[in-house]
Amino acid sequence: MTSLPESIRRFGPSRRIRHVIYYIIGLVSLVVFYAVAYNYALARLEGVNQSIFASFEFVIQTMTTTGYGQDSDIWSHPLMFLFVASIQISGIAIGFFTLRLIIIPLFTSAQVNLDDRLSPKSDHVIICEYRRDSVILLDELKQLGIDYVLISSSREDAESLSNRGYAAIHGSPQSAATFERASIRTARAVITDAGNANVNTILTVRTLRSDIDVIALTDDSDMEGVLRTVGADTVLSPHAVLGHRLAEKAVASFSSELRDTIEIGGTTKLMELPVSESSELVGRKIRDTKVRERTGATIVGAWFDGELQLPPSPDAVVSPNTVLLVSGEEAALEELNEFTRPPRSFTEHERFVLLGLGEVGQAAKSVIQEAGGDVVGIDLEERDGVDVVGDGGSREALLEAGVETAGAIVVGVPDDSVALLTTAMAQSLSPEIEILVRVGDAETTQKAFTAGADYVLSVPRVSARMVAKELRGEDILAPASQIRLVRVPAAEFAGKTLANSRIYEQTGCRVIAIQDADGQTVDIDPQRRFTGDERLTIVGRDEAVQKFLKRFDVSPTDLAS
Repeated sequence: MTSLPESIRRFGPSRRIRHVIYYIIGLVSLVVFYAVAYNYALARLEGVNQSIFASFEFVIQTMTTTGYGQDSDIWSHPLMFLFVASIQISGIAIGFFTLRLIIIPLFTSAQVNLDDRLSPKSDHVIICEYRRDSVILLDELKQLGIDYVLISSSREDAESLSNRGYAAIHGSPQSAATFERASIRTARAVITDAGNANVNTILTVRTLRSDIDVIALTDDSDMEGVLRTVGADTVLSPHAVLGHRLAEKAVASFSSELRDTIEIGGTTKLMELPVSESSELVGRKIRDTKVRERTGATIVGAWFDGELQLPPSPDAVVSPNTVLLVSGEEAALEELNEFTRPPRSFTEHERFVLLGLGEVGQAAKSVIQEAGGDVVGIDLEERDGVDVVGDGGSREALLEAGVETAGAIVVGVPDDSVALLTTAMAQSLSPEIEILVRVGDAETTQKAFTAGADYVLSVPRVSARMVAKELRGEDILAPASQIRLVRVPAAEFAGKTLANSRIYEQTGCRVIAIQDADGQTVDIDPQRRFTGDERLTIVGRDEAVQKFLKRFDVSPTDLAS
């Protein structure tokens, strides 16, 4: 039989919680012992028989110093007086221990040892100095079921995260002792986002373990070689990925060429299609677009002002910043693309305005120039590639860059306030222009859509998705998307039809492709009964897919992309 302390250890609470649990168990055991012993002593020493509950009440009154007068006149034996005195003394001592162990840490700002809050760790990841909104990454890992410890050199930040329930400790990631406290011996990977201290951190990790996977994040893609040389296995540059993604979306708005598609079975593909201001779909309800009848493509989901509907409501109205999530054969998607993009096609030397020529801007510039577009760069500093020196929020700078006749503007500045101002200004100067925006705070996304942006990506979200993809290896539509796409075995649904499996109702995920035992893609028939040998491709938001995997206890298989 498993002992209670062993059961507590398996449950996995933090060290501090375990101490409190042990303390409470000990206190309850002591009270029960006192009650039984007092009841027995009264009967043997004083010849008084009373209910065990009355003895229990006496013990509680005595230990809490609230009184015991109703029994004092029946004591006469010396041992009884000594026993009662011991209960009184132990009650006072326990009161002080309770105050120090539980009450003071809960209701004062007394400094606590964050290590005591950690549950036992194994096969976890250690995150060092994450600078891109830690909560988004930690929530992403939680949704994927990946355990972690975050190391922060800022005690204030570490305590704030710990107080909110995240596994965070205070310490220097350049110290071997800090990694030992984070249980590096049993960890599966280390993620470092320590800026200039990345090299020091990686070298510290390698002195402790040569076999652990090290993932480094950097805002300077030129540092990749250096970081790999000192021991990083993977180097991620979120700003470069974000810049590429924004530029690809800008170019795709004027091109019939399909980009960022994922094969979900046979010739069926899935992709995102932003709806332009001048698209004939704008202003129509989803049911009135007749997309399937006209093109053969299926609208799986849609983003409306940054909010995903999966599937979209038939009465939802398509707006200029709507992004459709569609599936179908390539010919069908190409035909639908004609309805979503501007009436004019991409031509050589199409002008694109870039605001900010940092890592994001440079990455966007390379994509646009490769596609044959002309780039007009705006930046506060005069540097290579800058055509207009000035503030992006300045009307004069935008006019000098020719925003009125440009096809799109990519806003890649690190200041969200400037990004929002530029978005609103560009929209007022050229209502038809495509506006694609990078934001540093995920909460600014909705504000950017309201200001007039057509497509918005947040650095924290892109970074978290890139890290999650490296750790989990799951295929998603893009690191910048909040959509997750996984393929799972259908064994759990053997004997059921898609209609009565209630996948969407229970999890919010949608089945978009079915492959039979021979790997052939079959039609999605709600009344077709599963044999259990099929593989289902499902799509959903992060939390919906995680809910699906837990609810049906399945693991994703490989998905070609």
